[in-house]
Order: sequence, then C-alpha cells, then structure tokens
Amino acid sequence: MYAPLPDYLIREQATVGALVTFGVLRVIGAAVARAYGWRIVTVERLFVAAAALYCMPSLADAIAQGWAANALAQFEGNVLGSAVALFFAPILSHRLGYE
Repeated sequence: MYAPLPDYLIREQATVGALVTFGVLRVIGAAVARAYGWRIVTVERLFVAAAALYCMPSLADAIAQGWAANALAQFEGNVLGSAVALFFAPILSHRLGYE
C-alpha cells in the first residue's frame, strides 16, 4: 500500500512549480512588452489574472474534498508560489532592463 505524501512536500512542490512558471513567464512577458511598446501595467494585470486562473482548479479541488489536508496544501502552494513570483519578477525584469 502506498503512503500519502506529507503536506509540506505537496506544498513545496506546488510552490516551486508556480514560482518557476510565473517567474519565467513574467520576465519573458516584460521583454515582449518592451519590444512591442505595451504598457507594463497591462502585462502585470494579465499575469495577476493568469495566476488567479492557475489557482482556481486547486481551489475547486480543495472545496470538493471538504478542505482535505492534501488538497489545501496544493492550493496554498499554488497561491504562495504565484504571489512570490509576481512580487519578485518585476525586480528581476527591472534589473535586466525590460522595465
């Protein structure tokens, strides 16, 4: 019989996945925005909306399972990783000269 993964491992994996996904995409989005002359505020709002959409399936899963520990850990990891990435990616984009 398989033992379930501990909550902290699920949370860490979801956090790192969201962090890498939104961090890399946000820097690429800033580079594309600069190349086409888009406003950076528009790009920021699009990525906040994308992060919300990214977290919706895990929120629905957590609600459907009655706020089970594993589902809640997945949701928390997605939210935390997205928030950290969207906070620090503009700093990196600015350092690279895209903002």
